[in-house]
Parts: sequence; structure tokens; C-alpha cells
Amino acid sequence: MVFEKASTRTRVSFEAGMYQMGGSVIHLTTGDSQLGRAEPIEDTARVISRMVDLVMIRTFEQSKIERFAQYSRVPVINGLTNEYHPCQILADIFTFAEHRGSIAGRTVAWIGDANNVAYTWLQAARLLGFKLHVSTPPGYRLDPRLAPPGEYYEVFDDPLRAARDVDLVTTDVWTSMGFEAENEQRRQAFAPWCVDANLMGSASADALFMHCLPAHRGEEVSAEVIDGRQSVVWDEAENRLHVQKALMEYLLLGLEVQ
Repeated sequence: MVFEKASTRTRVSFEAGMYQMGGSVIHLTTGDSQLGRAEPIEDTARVISRMVDLVMIRTFEQSKIERFAQYSRVPVINGLTNEYHPCQILADIFTFAEHRGSIAGRTVAWIGDANNVAYTWLQAARLLGFKLHVSTPPGYRLDPRLAPPGEYYEVFDDPLRAARDVDLVTTDVWTSMGFEAENEQRRQAFAPWCVDANLMGSASADALFMHCLPAHRGEEVSAEVIDGRQSVVWDEAENRLHVQKALMEYLLLGLEVQ
């Protein structure tokens, strides 16, 4: 496991999951590896992949993990990049399936920042046949390079309209890692995009609420929502462990899992 960005759920789920399945884990950061000393990522990939069975990387640019994967002999898992967070969405969709069945044909509302989690929801909607409603403040809209146009998503200026009659409302912190200097500016811009009881009231009566955590109560979500009856955030967090184990098993055994 290579961490160039800090983590709680990603590290614990992968590490605990691998130990539970009888494997072992090596944990690296830029500070205790040559990655922090300007070794080319291609060289690091060539070496590490000769010594392990899987690599999980949590890093910055998507291009960095793609370069690593290109030169790796073993599967490389995206634990998070600036652009995408696929392991989180695997857990989110599994959580929805546990509580409501298949997500195909359903509608999900993303309220808040157009960040890596939002872009991965877009990928999932296109692949799995559900609709995504996206509402972000002006100046924080989707990047068209990461959000190809299509019928799988719709953009709303009004978060209440985005949440109307949806099956799932989900959000994330307003200030992602790397944007801390913008925190106060974002707090002001995002204030109307708080997922509170009024916004949840616009959704379907049995709509679920999710948040990838960590959460800031009173900012992107109110305490009554995240701690309320529609919230499944703790199941969602636990499911990071289960889907991580399934992913690692699949990458190691492939069709044998079937």
C-alpha cells in the first residue's frame, strides 16, 4: 500500500481485509520510500511489482497511478486520486443494494463539490444504468473533460430540485485535500448546499443518505440528517472493508471466485 495522501478508511479497510484473508501488508509513504526522493514512478513500479501480488496507491494525479500501472507486473488498485475514488463508490453501491436492492433505474443526487467522488459516481451511473442529479455552486461545476455529456446525468442549479424524488442523496466535504487554503471561501460559496432536513424532505420518502466521511456536521450535512433514520453512513463505512476484500480476491483469483 502506497500512501501519498493521508487516509483512515482506505488504510484500515485494505490492511484489515488483507490480514483477514491470510495475507500480509507493506505500508509505504513518500517519506519512507524513494517516491519522496524523485525516483521515477515507472522505476518504482518495476521494482515493487516484482515483490508483491497487489499494489494499492492513494495519490494525487490520475496520470501518476496510470503510469505506475503501465509498468507494474501485478494489478494496481486506485485507492484515491485527485480525479477518481472508485473504491468508495463500490462500497456506496453495495450499501444501496443491501438496503434497497439494485441501483439500476434509480436516481441519485450528488449535492456539493464536483470532486473525485462525484466524478466516480458519474462513471458508475454510465456503467450501471442509473441517473445522477448533480448540484454544485457556481464556480465549482463539473469539468467537461471528466464528465462527458450523456443522458446518465443532469445538472441542477438548485439543490432542492436536484434532490426531488431521488432514491439516494450523497455528499462530501466542501474542502477536499489539497484545497485547504480555499476553506473559508468555500464555506461561504457552499452554504446553500448543506444537506439538511429540508433538502432530504425533497427526496423520496424512503431515500437514503450517504457520506464518504469524514463529515463536518453543520457544513455539508446537518447533524439531524447524518445521525438520522435515513442515514446509512456507518454501514457505508463498514462496507469499505467488505468490497475491498472482494476486490482483492477477484484481482488475485479472477474467475476462480465465481
